Amino acid sequence: MPSWTTQDCPQGSSQDFNQDSNLVQAVQLDSGLTLIHQQVTATPVTVVDVWVHAGVCAEPHSWPGSAHFLEHMIFKGTPTLAPGMFDWMIEGQGGVTNAVTSHDHAHYFMITAATDLAQTLPYLADLLLNAAIPITEFEAERQVILAEIAQMQANPDWQVYHALLRGIYGAHPYGRPVLGSPEQVQQRSASELRLFHQMYYQPNNMTLVVVGDVSRDRAIDLASKHFQALHRGSCFPSLRPRPIKTPLAESARSHCMLRLPGIEQARLMMAWLGPSLDELEDGYGLDVLATLLTGGRRARLVQELCDQRQWIYSIDSSFTAQHQGGIFTISAWLPAPNMAAVKGVINETIAELQSTLIQEEDLQRCQRLLCHDFIFSTETPSQLAGIYGYYGVCNQLHRALTYATVIQKMTPADVQRLAQQYLTPRRCTLATLEPDEAASGLWV
Repeated sequence: MPSWTTQDCPQGSSQDFNQDSNLVQAVQLDSGLTLIHQQVTATPVTVVDVWVHAGVCAEPHSWPGSAHFLEHMIFKGTPTLAPGMFDWMIEGQGGVTNAVTSHDHAHYFMITAATDLAQTLPYLADLLLNAAIPITEFEAERQVILAEIAQMQANPDWQVYHALLRGIYGAHPYGRPVLGSPEQVQQRSASELRLFHQMYYQPNNMTLVVVGDVSRDRAIDLASKHFQALHRGSCFPSLRPRPIKTPLAESARSHCMLRLPGIEQARLMMAWLGPSLDELEDGYGLDVLATLLTGGRRARLVQELCDQRQWIYSIDSSFTAQHQGGIFTISAWLPAPNMAAVKGVINETIAELQSTLIQEEDLQRCQRLLCHDFIFSTETPSQLAGIYGYYGVCNQLHRALTYATVIQKMTPADVQRLAQQYLTPRRCTLATLEPDEAASGLWV
């Protein structure tokens, strides 16, 4: 298991926690860039993952869809790099590149041979810091994004999930789709994206993760050279370390009912507002609750609703962590006539968890499943880079690999407390989707 340094350290310095030889270090460079590094000599590749505090939450209120649109335009070249050249150079050497935008951040990663890092990292830095956002590429990429939105909106699961997000998060940025709507994307301009890029795509708003067969000193040297601080002019204010937070209101119970023609299965989704990343251990505990409810054939709702009553086709539960407030969901695919009965069983099962301590045997099953999943998720450099980057941008790097330890310390009383604290009926938001002939109603 690797060890690490804390991320909160003076510029140009780091602190070491030597648990073993695979040291993970976080260093803040003079440019303000945070570098997280781990040398893994057993692999010939190096993974680079750059996290930018420029997700949906950073968008100006009047510019929805900007963060994701900008992610697309980042790859359309710089004043010195033609559109498509970055992908051609990386993939031509057997490398892989991709990018993802979420509500909290955007991140860009590449996998390349360790011996090629000195040649490939400058191109990635150039794209991120000096994106041209050319008008000649802008309209074509708008059509790509509109097609992407149309594909997502054609998915019934996407529709009911985003109805659920609107219900639980309301006007908060977490309540709107990362891609934006077709109308919002049509309104975006290249000049808006350039301003958004200039505001947020600066080294002091980025975390660079390097995992692979490259030394710490080499990683620092390359990062310092190619991610230099930019001087954009006085019209751009100093960046905050995070986008300005919008307070999350306590969610009130609501129910959105949707109907679509031609679907064969109804959907039931129930959600509760969960802890922020400042309460990380509660989030881990909600993973235990999710596993207890729907993780495997011995899970309570699987046994009750699938195996015994055969009222549903499938069921799933999960906790999604986000900076300002996560979401705990239970999702069922079922025949529409069973909707009320299934919802009743779910509520009864949660009430039992709130009133009665679970058996140690049940807790140990959940702990075993979660710990095994976590171990398998930390096997490759790309998996490690993703974990370090995510926890690093949350100022929680020291907890990046403590998940299994926290899960193993959970007690039945902890599980009961979490069910009582978070899964209360008054905080539940519902979204249902039924075939057109079976559903009716709007928000109630």
